[in-house]
Formats: sequence, C-alpha cells, structure tokens
Amino acid sequence: MGLLPIDIDILPPSDDRIFKLILASPEGKPALIDLISSLISRRVVDAAVRNSELPPGDTGEKAERLDVNCLTDDGTQVDLEMQASRIQEDSGGDHKNLKGKGIYYLCDLHSSQPSKGLRRYDRLAQTYQVTFCSYTVFPGLPDYANSFSMRHDTTGELLSDAIRVIYVELSKLGGILEKPVGEMSDLEKWAVFFRYASIPAQREMVNKVIQSKEALKMAGNLLMSVSKDEEERAKFRSRRMYESDLESNLATAEDRGRQIGRQEGIQKGLKRGIKKGRQEGVFEVAGNLLKTSLPLDEIAKVTGLTIEEIDKLRHKG
Repeated sequence: MGLLPIDIDILPPSDDRIFKLILASPEGKPALIDLISSLISRRVVDAAVRNSELPPGDTGEKAERLDVNCLTDDGTQVDLEMQASRIQEDSGGDHKNLKGKGIYYLCDLHSSQPSKGLRRYDRLAQTYQVTFCSYTVFPGLPDYANSFSMRHDTTGELLSDAIRVIYVELSKLGGILEKPVGEMSDLEKWAVFFRYASIPAQREMVNKVIQSKEALKMAGNLLMSVSKDEEERAKFRSRRMYESDLESNLATAEDRGRQIGRQEGIQKGLKRGIKKGRQEGVFEVAGNLLKTSLPLDEIAKVTGLTIEEIDKLRHKG
C-alpha cells in the first residue's frame, strides 16, 4: 500500500496543485498532521484545513493561492505553500520578491486572528509560514530547511517566536539521498517524497521512504490516485503549458530589451536600453494577458507592474 510502481508516470507532488490535492483532502489528514509535526518540531494531535476548496482547473487558476492553511489542536496557525516555479525577480535581487511574499502572507495570517480577552496580544497563537521551494533560495546556507524568527540584529536575542518563516529547499537534498532511510528525520523523508516521487530513477528510494511511515504510505496512495486521474493529468499539462507560455513571453521581452540596449553602443547606454526594452516588453506581455481572463492582480505578479499601471493600459486598449 502506498508504493509507487516503476512503470507508471507519477505526477510530481512538488507541483502546487498536486501538493494541495494530497494534503487538503480529508483522507490526507493524518499525512498533514505528520508533516506539520515534523516542521514545527512538536507533536500535533489534530489539524483543520481552512481553505480546502481547490480553484477550478483552468489556466487562470493561479489567480487563487494553492496553499494549505491549517489550524492545529492548540490554535497554532500553519500555512503551507509549494513554490513549484520560480517567482519573477529583479536581476540579482536575492529572491527578495519570494521572501517578501512569505512575510506578507505570514503577517496577514497572524494579524487576522482575534486577540483574546482585553487585547492580550501575548496570548495570540503562533503562526508559521512554510514555503517548500523547488529551487535554491539561500545558496550561502548549507541546510535544506531554514527557519527565521524575530531576533536582535547584534546579540541574536529572541524578541518573539510568535511568527516564524520556514523555507524548505528541495534543491538541496543530494546528501540526504545518501543516508539510510532509518537515519532520516521525518522532515527529510517528506522532502525526499515531494522532490523525487515523480522521478523513476529514484523510485526505489522513495518507496523505502514511503514504507517507513504510515503517514507517507497514505500520501503515496493519494498521489497514485491523483496520478491515475485523467482529468487531473489534463489540468497538470494545461497548467504547465500556460506557465511555459508566460515564461516564453517574458524571455522574449528580455531579449528585445537586450537588443535595444546593444544599439546604444556604450555600456551606459546598454543598461538604459535593456531597462527600456524590458519595460516595453513587459507592457506588451501585460497587454496580451489583458485579452485573457487572467485577473489584474495575477498579471501584476507575472509582470511586476502595479495594478494601477495595468488598469491604465487596459483603458488605453
């Protein structure tokens, strides 16, 4: 039970929709509880998913967040998100857009809870924002899982652990694969499952990981069920094509910017030209996206433009 056959094409649980289908389903509750326990390093008895309804399976579904927002038995809030594809960033931006997104979601979730009694802020429940990333966010940190809280800049003294951001980088698991399964931590097992379940060459290792825990057996069963669902497979292919088209459009805009920059003839002019060409290309991409049903806030995420800029562009058209 739960084992993944070698001869079956398995959908990747590192895809945000597949991730949510597994963890937000009623059948996946024991798996969700086990995963949360491994992340916050304490035993969770129960967890309720507060946004279990999935968006429709069309190409615009990323307009809604495919996170898994949970409330545990002791009131702790945990938001789990799978970042399957790279979020758009400025060149050399040190993943500031991704990090800012996590902080925004964390603060929004933490401040949404009602304070108990007469504004007793010290009694607010802990809130965790957990992002699983398919790519490396912190190249200078050797660990694949990194947790951040509020500490003094110099002494490191803890101000508060009421809010915490955790990043699990699935791109850093090479060393973990060399471990015997019996020596892996629970979180390492989950990370291996998310990263390698869809890769046939690693299927034997993944199956050993699955066999080691009942919660992972359940996750494996759910992944098999989703992978055999032709409708879900069609949605997965459609979303991949949609994302590829967006990436292609943005890459084309960047190429056009570089061409304009080269025409300036000098380095200073090159930099100005790349910026100008990129802006023109991004506005062109935004104009094309406005012809679809994609919401303005999603166009803003893809292009980096503000809602106001996109709205002006829409009225110009």
